[in-house]
Amino acid sequence: MTTRSDFRLLHRMRVRWAEVDMQAIVFNAHYLMYLDTAITEYWRASAMPYAESFRALGGDMVVRKATVDFIDSARMDDLLDVGMRFVEAGRSSMRFQGAVFRGDELLATGELAYVYIDPHAPKGTRPSREVPQALRDALAAFEQGDAMTQLHLGDWASVQARAMPLRHAVFAEEKGIPADLMSDGADATAHHALITNRLGLPLATGRLVPLDGGQRGQVGRMAVVPSQRSQNLGGQLLTGLLAQARQVGMTEVLLHAQTGAARFYARHGFVPQGEPFEEAGLPHQTMVRALGRSVA
Repeated sequence: MTTRSDFRLLHRMRVRWAEVDMQAIVFNAHYLMYLDTAITEYWRASAMPYAESFRALGGDMVVRKATVDFIDSARMDDLLDVGMRFVEAGRSSMRFQGAVFRGDELLATGELAYVYIDPHAPKGTRPSREVPQALRDALAAFEQGDAMTQLHLGDWASVQARAMPLRHAVFAEEKGIPADLMSDGADATAHHALITNRLGLPLATGRLVPLDGGQRGQVGRMAVVPSQRSQNLGGQLLTGLLAQARQVGMTEVLLHAQTGAARFYARHGFVPQGEPFEEAGLPHQTMVRALGRSVA
């Protein structure tokens, strides 16, 4: 019997009015949408942003078969937890199993079968390719409950090649900050943090710049790829940089928080200092944290 404990990934959804049919139950085709939504969340939870990961792997995957076994009906406003798990990979195929729960009650199960293909093949052809070992290993690691990301701390030379494209995507392309502000002279003396996934892709980056002869530090250039912003990577970055600050003897760390991120930094022990100001065309708030204590 399929149960909630069979799934590392459970994604919560509420049944919407548009999903209910004339029988006042969820129309059967929407269960496939629920499963497809869950597999999107599966890639997010496994720290493998879909587009970037498959671009790095040089392939893509397309659905070969999708099936649903209906057991009971979901209704308007039900809170559903949709589970998804990787089951196995053949030479060029991957199979995932899903389930829809209302509390502990199993409402439906499903299976999604994919074929790994060459997306650069001539138009009209989609020859299958062997599923890369790196992808097999990453999926197996997620199902085993292993950590899916790694935090790297180092100097600018060790992270620049991977951090700069991420900074450019987040700051220049997304926020419209001038490209010439992506890096400055402080990078050479800063302590840098970089989070990568099991494919080696950069997901988040930040830096700690020494101030006042190393007695204080300033956190900045914090950037997380959009698809991973609900996965606490910013928290992991900040925790790593604060640990580095303690290790080198800093007694205080400050930062210039974009106003929309002030709550995030407050949860990590930073308090506002002074009045809001504008930096790079965006509103900011100086926030400070004294070191020597940890925040859960």
